[in-house]
Amino acid sequence: MDIQKPSAAHSQVIEEIVKLLNPELRILAITGAGMSADSGLPTYRGVGGLYKTGETDQGMTIEQLLSGSTFRSDPDLTWKYLGQIGKACDAAKFNRGHELLAIMEQHFKDFCVLTQNIDGFHRDAGSKNLIEIHGNLHHLYCEACNSQKQVDSFDSISIPPQCEQCGSLMRPKVVLFDEMLGADSVAHLSRQWKSGFDVVISIGTTSVFPYIAEPVLHCHQTGKLSIEINPTETQVSHQCTYRIPLPATIALQEIWDRYAKPTENG
Repeated sequence: MDIQKPSAAHSQVIEEIVKLLNPELRILAITGAGMSADSGLPTYRGVGGLYKTGETDQGMTIEQLLSGSTFRSDPDLTWKYLGQIGKACDAAKFNRGHELLAIMEQHFKDFCVLTQNIDGFHRDAGSKNLIEIHGNLHHLYCEACNSQKQVDSFDSISIPPQCEQCGSLMRPKVVLFDEMLGADSVAHLSRQWKSGFDVVISIGTTSVFPYIAEPVLHCHQTGKLSIEINPTETQVSHQCTYRIPLPATIALQEIWDRYAKPTENG
């Protein structure tokens, strides 16, 4: 990855943000495909952010192929593309940005990561208070007998995978297109809402889903601090208190270096 230093204008914004941070804050960090871009995963649309919009070889959009309805009617077809996503994730790993969010969790009163990504990198990097709102591709389960399986490498399993207990088809614990969000994730997010937050940091997401955009809009309406880290503008950019148009890892490292330095020297 090319090293990109913030401009003077970006540095000024970062300095202003750092002055507003303190250990007693409750912070919600929301991440999208841009968070894993520095790990080598492309920020295309689709489950996991790994496909361009448009038709595939099957003459269907990726949204159709990776939908709950297609999985029910033709699971082999959906698993073909889930397997490709899984192998792409296998070839990458969490980056410094993921590590920094895990570090921040240990230094603020309440720090929660809400991610749309299904690559599992936040968990691998050490985040504990984590909401994987769209699930985790490496967690499989059998819809027939509810047997569970953790997949460390998609090269180690057959596609589509069969349940070792009953022989039925397994599926990943991810939210496919046209499916409802998982009850556990929704409950976790609800608890975070009830406990409240002082700051929202939106990182590498276009915020197209209402439950992703809502925390930023809430900050705008209530006068709380909101920060967007994204090289390109999104539909919530003008609702944020501060905007840093840099890649996730670079912006987070700059924020952390300037925030942590007084503590380390003190």
